[in-house]
Amino acid sequence: MPRVAVITAIAAALCAAPAQAQDAKRLEHIIIQDCGSCHGLTRKGGLGRPITPQALAHSDPQSIAAIILDGVPGTAMPPWRPLLTEDEALWMANYLKKEKQK
Repeated sequence: MPRVAVITAIAAALCAAPAQAQDAKRLEHIIIQDCGSCHGLTRKGGLGRPITPQALAHSDPQSIAAIILDGVPGTAMPPWRPLLTEDEALWMANYLKKEKQK
């Protein structure tokens, strides 16, 4: 790999790190505030189903992301596709599957 390409790749990675951290904080805020408003602040259920790691154990992240993006017709679960990218929804799905409940 040419030296310029290596330097460019390293610079891009360093510049992306703060943006990724900011994105993670923004998405975590959405989970706590927006998802929590229906699924409960502890995500153990409310108007919406529980979305704890235990409740999502048998669901793969891609399926969860699809629900986040497209909602569930006939329920209160709205589509978030106008506000989130597919990568963001997948990040949120993985977060929900791994998060330790407080």
